[in-house]
Amino acid sequence: MKKSHIIALAVIAVAVAMIISTVGDASTYSDFGEAKRMAEDGNSNAVHVVGELKKDGMGNITGMVYEPSVDPNRFEFMMIDSLQNESKVVFNKPKPQDLERSEKVVVVGSMNLENQYFEAEQILLKCPSKYNNEGLEVEETAMIENE
Repeated sequence: MKKSHIIALAVIAVAVAMIISTVGDASTYSDFGEAKRMAEDGNSNAVHVVGELKKDGMGNITGMVYEPSVDPNRFEFMMIDSLQNESKVVFNKPKPQDLERSEKVVVVGSMNLENQYFEAEQILLKCPSKYNNEGLEVEETAMIENE
């Protein structure tokens, strides 16, 4: 075998190993019911759950608990996933800024069966101000050509 063939095989083997290792670590999109079933089966892999903050009839957010004077690294809130399953979410880090303004919330973590809540490792926010153009004013100007 030529040296170039051996090097090519080694590069391919490394690439395949990298792909397999990243696929094994990838988390999946799910809902609270599926996260609970996975935890009951002993699967502790992280899942992404997409949902919204729980609101009352007036549109006010309910169930949010954050007391930085007691524990600045514990934030709790109620979330409703895309299949309308409701769960308490505990995030053991400070409360994310502008959480109340977010349109959708994605929590990454797993279900804690002992305490019956979803334990989030990460919170991702989709804020409407980042994605819409409301409030932007466009000013048109006429160009005058010099002849």
